[in-house]
Amino acid sequence: MKELPIPTLPLVPFQRPPAGPLPSPAPRSRGTGVGGLSVAWARHADEVRQAQRLRYRVFVEEMGARLPVTVPGHDVDLFDDFCEHLLVRDSASGEVVGTYRVLTPAQARRVGCFYSDTEFDLTRLRHLRDQMVELGRSCVHPAHRHGGVIMALWGALADFMVRNQLHIMIGCASIPMGAPGTPSAGHAAASIWRQLRERHLASVEYQVRPRLPLPVEALDDGWDVDPPALVKGYLRLGAKVLGAPAWDPDFNTADLPMMMRLSDMPARYRRHLLGDRC
Repeated sequence: MKELPIPTLPLVPFQRPPAGPLPSPAPRSRGTGVGGLSVAWARHADEVRQAQRLRYRVFVEEMGARLPVTVPGHDVDLFDDFCEHLLVRDSASGEVVGTYRVLTPAQARRVGCFYSDTEFDLTRLRHLRDQMVELGRSCVHPAHRHGGVIMALWGALADFMVRNQLHIMIGCASIPMGAPGTPSAGHAAASIWRQLRERHLASVEYQVRPRLPLPVEALDDGWDVDPPALVKGYLRLGAKVLGAPAWDPDFNTADLPMMMRLSDMPARYRRHLLGDRC
């Protein structure tokens, strides 16, 4: 079992906040199986492999992404070795059922950039880089998409941010290029972008530009399509959209640049995710 390198920042165990109702449409965290959920940071290479297998199952087998395969049955890229990997397990089976990867400012300097830099020109965020943590490769096992897993992940991420005195999270939120009821790929993504641009666009000093823009002007943006659940969750937590979507041809998704500051998180979510540490 190969031990991972010493992480850049302390990886603290997740401390579940006091129980209590979450006043929003999002469901409360709940246990799965007999033993509920356990949340931990990967400490060994084989634990990272478990996260990469889940990512492959979701992104490649379920969503049809076309990714270079360096390890059969695993989603692996060059950023993985520089990231911390957060895992949620079904305590009864030990199976990894949810994951995020986290790229800290120090590790972004080591690898040379954030993943988001490959899709967007982040020049306007350069003064924030020392406080920016990038979240990516979020996915949940299809049998566990009841809300509990994602809330457990968010609680651990919020705890990590507070303990390490980091204040800003960025990342690319993906929208599938097609959706039921749309006549061709892309119209759903264009319609979601129109809705979010009207209500959740960041102020101009934080806006970024896609390197490979989704051609929204050539698409029908008049469809009544809900954003993906993860995007809606980010918006409820106070996230802002930083600009127009990029097209990711490997995942065949429209990727929205998003930023969330802990200071913008509504008080009810701060209490639920951080308890008395908010």
